[in-house]
Amino acid sequence: MTDKDSLWLERFSNFLASERQLSPLTCRNYLYELQRIKLLKPELSLLSADRDELQGILAKLHRQGLSPRSIALSVSAIKQFYEFLRREKVVEANPARTLKAPKQNKPLPKNMDADGVSALLSMDGDDPLLLRDKAMMELFYSSGLRLAELAALDTGDIDFSTREVRVMGKGSKERIVPVGSKAIAALQDWLKIRGTFPCQDNALFLAKTGARLSHRSIQSRLARWGVEQGSSGRVHPHKLRHSFATHMLESSGDLRAVQELLGHANLATTQIYTSLDFGHLAKVYDGAHPRARKGNK
Repeated sequence: MTDKDSLWLERFSNFLASERQLSPLTCRNYLYELQRIKLLKPELSLLSADRDELQGILAKLHRQGLSPRSIALSVSAIKQFYEFLRREKVVEANPARTLKAPKQNKPLPKNMDADGVSALLSMDGDDPLLLRDKAMMELFYSSGLRLAELAALDTGDIDFSTREVRVMGKGSKERIVPVGSKAIAALQDWLKIRGTFPCQDNALFLAKTGARLSHRSIQSRLARWGVEQGSSGRVHPHKLRHSFATHMLESSGDLRAVQELLGHANLATTQIYTSLDFGHLAKVYDGAHPRARKGNK
């Protein structure tokens, strides 16, 4: 490695730490990726490499058996390094701008079958934490909420008269989602005793201290109930959300309605409800969701 390469790699590392404020581990990982690239072609100066040379090095990493995920990290490090050099006027253009990493095979999220969900939610008792946790899990599965969406709910976001919940999704996009009768009943049971907690605000779900329940606490409680109820595999918010989507799609066959209910970015906003028939969505929901129908055991 030339002295100039070493100098600019050091400056890049300092830039990541001081201006980008990335963690020491991330800085080390980026530096490691760039040094590994250099070792594969020692005669190459990073300051004068072109796109074809960089793509060739990535291809070599791929032939050596490096995973697509690892190569994607290499691509990210290269792109950011050359963008830094361009900003510092060391190079005129970023030769890595159009580099591509191999496609990563995303693992399919796992879901629970309807019997597994029923077993999980068969909690019985009047303990305040049990009532709170049952309401949370029923709402996750009833309405397909994300962890952040559920944690952010206030008491006023539930409309018991229409059996709907107002959700603030990604990108501060609001949507209205139906709530099944089982979740409504569980929420009502929880709200009857919520006032016994030292409430600090209008958060729907509270910790014992009265503060809004944190993401980590919600995840921990679901995992604990999964163990206690004998669920196969770890129970977490996304598993309930994915189970909701899977069961809805299997029963209804209406992909567009399911996407809308999930709040996917390209479909789910309250503005879109002006052009979509929400009554149709509610009908699909009521007819298809395992725990939406009144009297369903």
